Amino acid sequence: MNRGKWVKYRYRDGVNEITGDEMEQLVKLATQVGEKLKENGQTVTTAESCTGGGIAYILTEVAGSSAWFERGFVTYSNEAKHDLVGVSTATLEAYGAVSQQVVAEMATGALEAAKADFALAVSGIAGPTGGTEEKPVGLVCFGWATRNGVVTEKCLFDGDRHDIRRNTIAHSLCRLLSYLESEKPEQ
Repeated sequence: MNRGKWVKYRYRDGVNEITGDEMEQLVKLATQVGEKLKENGQTVTTAESCTGGGIAYILTEVAGSSAWFERGFVTYSNEAKHDLVGVSTATLEAYGAVSQQVVAEMATGALEAAKADFALAVSGIAGPTGGTEEKPVGLVCFGWATRNGVVTEKCLFDGDRHDIRRNTIAHSLCRLLSYLESEKPEQ
């Protein structure tokens, strides 16, 4: 499993710029994800904490998404993470809700519960409160799972709550699209 590293990531600057209407840009990205999933005959599910279902919302803004979007789990509380996608209480207690260990379990649990081909999980601190020196506001942990395993990453986003949540949605879909474009579907 890739343990990731701290990444300072801003979609407003440089190579990763999202211009124009945010919603339009996010839906464009979701459309690309959906086209690739449909082309491969695959499905995706989400397990979301800090985005509160925002990734599922953007994915289902795409007409025809029922062909490739299985379901979404909003797991804002620790209890929801445990009850809905099987995150162990031991993992939550040892590492905290915002950790790569927890998103790995969220992603694999969602994958299993939805019987999807891909799962995407996020947990973070969108602020404006809740941050600590160890886990500051803007820290988001990501997990992308398939039947072959899980990849995790953590990023530190700048901005206010809206910026952090928007960038979390964009980053999760960009990475999923990148993965879909580099992998060949299992036959």
